[in-house]
Amino acid sequence: MVVVSTTPVQSKRYIGTEIPVIDLSRRREIVQEEIVNACEEYGFFKVINHAIPNDVVAKMEAVGLEFFAKPVTEKQQAGPANPLGYGCKSIGPNGDTGELEYLLLHANQQLPAKIICEENQIEFSSCVVMEYVGSVKELACEILELLAQGLGLEDTETFSRLIRDTESDSLLRLNHYPSYNCNKEDNNKVGRVGFGEHSDPQIISLLRSNGVAGLQILSPSTDAGDWVPVPPDPAAFFVNVGDALQAMTNGRLVSVRHRAMVTSYDTRMSTVFFGGPPLHAWISPVPEMITTQRPRRYRSFTWSEFKKMMYSLRLGHNRLELFRFKAEEQA
Repeated sequence: MVVVSTTPVQSKRYIGTEIPVIDLSRRREIVQEEIVNACEEYGFFKVINHAIPNDVVAKMEAVGLEFFAKPVTEKQQAGPANPLGYGCKSIGPNGDTGELEYLLLHANQQLPAKIICEENQIEFSSCVVMEYVGSVKELACEILELLAQGLGLEDTETFSRLIRDTESDSLLRLNHYPSYNCNKEDNNKVGRVGFGEHSDPQIISLLRSNGVAGLQILSPSTDAGDWVPVPPDPAAFFVNVGDALQAMTNGRLVSVRHRAMVTSYDTRMSTVFFGGPPLHAWISPVPEMITTQRPRRYRSFTWSEFKKMMYSLRLGHNRLELFRFKAEEQA
């Protein structure tokens, strides 16, 4: 019999500016506990010894850099992002902007090989992208199953099943933050926000970058809400808890707020896999996560409903507040 863990694990905690590091080569029981701790405290952690081959990562990075090196007129043929495709500075439909250009792709392996809309006639190696997506999706599912085990859920595929679904609404995003080392005017841009404060709406996000600093997370350990710089590590992946996972765990796990800064004179590129559920999937707190000590916090909603709401709001909006459970409405 599986006994659900109803209270936070009280062993190792992450305080100050220490970033949790999860070594997947350690004993499974230890890894489970450490993942739960990191998700409760930060909603964020770094994964090492993840077994994704270096060549898969290197090829994906090369393809991304090759695309962003194209002339602007060619890249624009893959845009404007709506929401998929190529975008520059403008983030979403509601006026948010940043110091970056990006490419947003659907990451469902059941889609045709043509990654970017056929009418745009932009070449992008779907073979490389799909190999990368397949590897990172498996890592995401492994982490989610370890997490479910650490929480004591009887169904350890509660979270991962939504991402493995053939209709999963997962995405792959490549963010390119250009260097500013040309003149004094550009130098003033260093230290500016490249991608503003936000949380990821999906279940889980896996990010890696090319070794240039810029990612910051909002620390939950100080009342002031300090921003914690995340040291880059191109050999590792960084994992974010998303809004959907926070809702499914009834608020026990935290959807981390984060941002990207233009802090270097070197070009930074990050590649992010967003593990999302199918549009028709219902997102509800897992029954084991609702207790007397932790009453139900969120109402049930479909991913389609949440996604529609997301696109109607500014980037930094706390979306989950709009989906709070109200007992009187259920009476």
